[in-house]
Amino acid sequence: MKQRKRGRKRLGKKKRYHNVMLRFNDTEYDKLRLICESYHLDISERGVISPLLRRLVLQQEAEEKDRLPNTSNLAYQINKIGNNINQLVKIAHHKNLRSLNSGLQNEIQKTNELLYALLKITMEEISA
Repeated sequence: MKQRKRGRKRLGKKKRYHNVMLRFNDTEYDKLRLICESYHLDISERGVISPLLRRLVLQQEAEEKDRLPNTSNLAYQINKIGNNINQLVKIAHHKNLRSLNSGLQNEIQKTNELLYALLKITMEEISA
């Protein structure tokens, strides 16, 4: 009689070398527990979470979402705009120009609105 092999199956070329560690807060862990319960799995058992998460993540199709351009340079650009406005105000004060040009005021207002919209979109992207 042939003796059966015991233990874990050999993965061969499918061996997993990359390690990902997750930490959850209480509410996130409760959601994870509910997901496990929906699959009739006991979250406290060893070796249950990894296969479940792997299956959930790898079975999903990757979606191409409309992404904003890289916003890491955003603060630098806002500072540059602020510096330009400060220079214009300094020149106006130096030349005793108390009232700003109405066209310049409109441009500053439009710039402020655009900056506000960009910051709002960036904060929504960060919170999502």
